[in-house]
Amino acid sequence: MMMKPEDKIYIAGHRGLVGSAIVRLLEKKGFSNLLYKTSAELDLRNQADVAAFFEEERPDYVFLAAAKVGGIYANNTYRADFLYDNLLIASNIIHSAHANGTAKLLFLGSSCIYPKMAPQPIKEEYLLTGALEYTNEPYAIAKIAGIKLCESYRDQYGDNFISVMPTNLYGINDNYHPQNSHVLPALIRRFHEAKESGAKEVTIWGTGTPRREFLFADDLADACLYLMNNYDGKEIVNIGCGDDVTISELAALIKKTTGFEGNLVFDPSKPDGTPRKLLDVSRIHGLGWQHTTSLEEGLQIAYQDFLTKQQLPSLV
Repeated sequence: MMMKPEDKIYIAGHRGLVGSAIVRLLEKKGFSNLLYKTSAELDLRNQADVAAFFEEERPDYVFLAAAKVGGIYANNTYRADFLYDNLLIASNIIHSAHANGTAKLLFLGSSCIYPKMAPQPIKEEYLLTGALEYTNEPYAIAKIAGIKLCESYRDQYGDNFISVMPTNLYGINDNYHPQNSHVLPALIRRFHEAKESGAKEVTIWGTGTPRREFLFADDLADACLYLMNNYDGKEIVNIGCGDDVTISELAALIKKTTGFEGNLVFDPSKPDGTPRKLLDVSRIHGLGWQHTTSLEEGLQIAYQDFLTKQQLPSLV
C-alpha cells in the first residue's frame, strides 16, 4: 500500500524530534495534505476531543509520534505522568483511527520496551521475555500497551496498524532541557555551556561504560515512510543503525564537536541505566532499508540546530 501525494496524512506530535522530521520528509517528497495540531489545539489525552478530530478529518494515514518523553531523570521522577499520559495518547489515537477507517497507522514505540538484561543485539522477539529497566518502566509499559493495541485491532478487526521500535534518537528539534532531556542533547548543552563559561571540566552521570546506539531522527523519518509504503506485517520492526558507542566515547565525540577543551569527569553515584541497548536491525535491513547519516555528521547538524535554538552565533 503506497501513500499518494493527495492522501490526508495526520502526524501526531509534529513539533517533536520525530514528528518534525516526518513532516520535513513528507513535504520534501511532495505530500501536501498534511494534518497536525499543537497540544494547545488538541489535547491527545482527551478521548472526546481526539474522537471529534478524527470524525471531522478522517485521515487516510497516521504517524503516531506523539508522546511524553524525557531522559532518565524525567522518566524516573514523573513516573505517573509518563505512564498515564502515554497510555491515553496511544489508546485515544489508535482507537479513533480504527473507528474512522484510517487505511494505515504507524505507531512509534521505543527500544526501552525490551528487557533490561536482554541478549545483545536485541531482536524483536525478545519483547516481554524479562524485567524492564526500572527508571523508564512506566514509559516502556505505555509503549508496550500501544504495540499490543495495534496488534489487537489488527487481530480483531483487520486494521493495518504497524509498530516500529526506534533506538535512541537525536537531531533537529531535540529537547535540550538541563534535567528532562536525553543523554546526547543534554551533553551537547553541557559541553557548550562549559566552553562558553571557560569551565575546566564537565561531569557526566554514571560510569561512562554503558553502550548506546544513536540514530539521526531524519533517518528514522525515512525508515517510517519506507515502512508505511512497504510493510504490512504484524511483527514489530526495530529501527537503528546496528552500531553502538560507550557513553564515554559519545562524550568525547560531543566534546570534539562543540570545541570544549577541558576534562571529562564521571559521577558513578548517578544511575547508568541499562548496561547496553543495541537493536538487531536485520529485519529492517532485510526489508531493504538502511540508515545513511553517521554519528559524527549527525552531531554536527544537531549542534548547529542547538546553536540556532539558543539564538547563539554559529561557532563552526
